[in-house]
Amino acid sequence: MKKLLFLALTALFLQPVFAQSEKFTGAMKKNIAEIDSIFKSNEMNRLNDIAATFERIGDAEKTQWLPYYYAAYCQVTLAYVKNEVANNDIIADKVDQLIAKAEALQPKNSELSLLKAMNTSLRMLVNPMQRWQQYGPKVQQYTQDAMTQDPTNPRPHYFSGVSLKNTPEQFGGGCGTAKPIFDKALELYAAFKPASDIHPNWGLQVCQREAEGCK
Repeated sequence: MKKLLFLALTALFLQPVFAQSEKFTGAMKKNIAEIDSIFKSNEMNRLNDIAATFERIGDAEKTQWLPYYYAAYCQVTLAYVKNEVANNDIIADKVDQLIAKAEALQPKNSELSLLKAMNTSLRMLVNPMQRWQQYGPKVQQYTQDAMTQDPTNPRPHYFSGVSLKNTPEQFGGGCGTAKPIFDKALELYAAFKPASDIHPNWGLQVCQREAEGCK
């Protein structure tokens, strides 16, 4: 009798938790699908609205790092697409705040380290010649951190390949250097399985295009 009562009380207390979890997962899936729709329709400015939605989800949930991750990802991705370097530092400041919120909940995470690399590179692009010494080593360190923290994650390799491809050959870049990195990324993409339906799983198609450009 006591066991049955315990099970009944446990189910009663867990029911709201499950409902809240399902609501969170549903909201995340909806907005992640919206990111995919934005890329397909090329309505990139809508990423700002999606970023704000993810941030609101994170603020409401308080214990989930993924909403802040996606908010930061949307912001930094839009900055790269728009390529308005005069605004890069302002955007990077906001992205740093979002990453800090995510890292407080999920420290030493490969996906967050990659975002830090992407965001630091965004700052460097304001003036690469002047800012390389300050930011270049940080980009490399964050990228290496991302690879070390999860050796199965293809995205740090993809990002490293793009960075090398866009670096002049006289500074050690170009397709000759980037192609093996792209090949490694594609190998990892083929085997990669995200931890859940709402964990990061982006980059394969772009990596394939970048690798094709180096043949």
